[in-house]
Amino acid sequence: MDLSNLETKVRQQVRLEQIDPQYEQGRLAELITEVVRQEEIATASPFTEEDQRSSLINKLINTISGFGPLQQYLDDPEVEEIWCNHPQRIFVARKGVPELTPVLLEEAEVRNLVERMLLASGRRIDISSPFVDATLPGGERLHVVIPPIVNRHWTFNIRKHLVGARKVKELVPLGTLTQGLADFLAAAVKAGLTILVSGATQAGKTTLMRALAGEIPSSERIITCEEVFELGLGNFDLISMQTRPPTLEGRGEVQLRDLVKESLRMRPERLIIGEVRGAESLDMIIALNAGIPGMCTLHANSAREALNKLSVLPLLAGENVTSQFVVPTLAMSIDLVIHINRDNQGHRYISEVIHVPGRSENGVIETATLYSSDGKQAQAGSGGYQLDARFERIGQKASELLARVGQ
Repeated sequence: MDLSNLETKVRQQVRLEQIDPQYEQGRLAELITEVVRQEEIATASPFTEEDQRSSLINKLINTISGFGPLQQYLDDPEVEEIWCNHPQRIFVARKGVPELTPVLLEEAEVRNLVERMLLASGRRIDISSPFVDATLPGGERLHVVIPPIVNRHWTFNIRKHLVGARKVKELVPLGTLTQGLADFLAAAVKAGLTILVSGATQAGKTTLMRALAGEIPSSERIITCEEVFELGLGNFDLISMQTRPPTLEGRGEVQLRDLVKESLRMRPERLIIGEVRGAESLDMIIALNAGIPGMCTLHANSAREALNKLSVLPLLAGENVTSQFVVPTLAMSIDLVIHINRDNQGHRYISEVIHVPGRSENGVIETATLYSSDGKQAQAGSGGYQLDARFERIGQKASELLARVGQ
């Protein structure tokens, strides 16, 4: 059977019956099954095997309601990322290991797929705005870059969040951290400590922060600020905000810094910022220094480097912002820095946790190591015992929890 001819007939019927392919997949499957059956009768060429019929029906469903040949990888629970360098070079990563797929597309097919993926988000891409971040209907993060920023072909990355951990303890069986550290971090969140999560790209920062946010007491109001919606928190009292690109006229842009400022007018009891990488870091540490506990992520090579980087980023806000203001303010705003690693086998694990007591000298922020791990063996550090006063409000003792973080 001619697949393109069947696709045309199905699309005609979809429009005629006013079916929404994204949200009425049951009706769509019934319609496609009927169209295929009628085509078998009309051409007098019925399928000899049920598997052949099912395969054709699934291809049509994926093409019309999903994202064509990419849908099988979006549905695959082992695939964590999909990217396209060239219409005929599409890769996926399974457990951190990349592999070339057999999918071969045409340039027009890539463009059509990207436009369909952007449709649900309402975001656009064109010569005036040659790159875009968006969220797919399934929650995956999409990043697209087009020529002339890239050489010849449209490129995209689709990042999935496979680990749906809603509590820190759910990361223990995965080897991300020890049970003792999970108990300590859960208590730290409940006690209102401000946490910075650092790591490289694809290290698992968002997954870890989502699990940490799951420990926030249900009575507290949470405001999240993200470039695109990724966290997907399930907390009861929650407001989520995302940035917005400018219009074709160059108006209406909403930056992350705008969201942080706006969040302070919304009675936040917890402030969560998806990722800081620029001037918004100044607004964040000012908010945190005003007594609002929070969390954020940052790209860095170690916990100490993350703290150093966060002491420099606020200087991007303007010439009147100085290190003499930023460093002591940051030292008093951040309580814990958690660094997460991904090894060459794709295993993700927390490599260190440091405590920031709130003191700085000569532009250097004092820190104390609470936990360290090489992915195989973990051990407790010697610092953090002054946290007992903070943990008293939840009826816990930090010193007792810290003694078990390596277990």
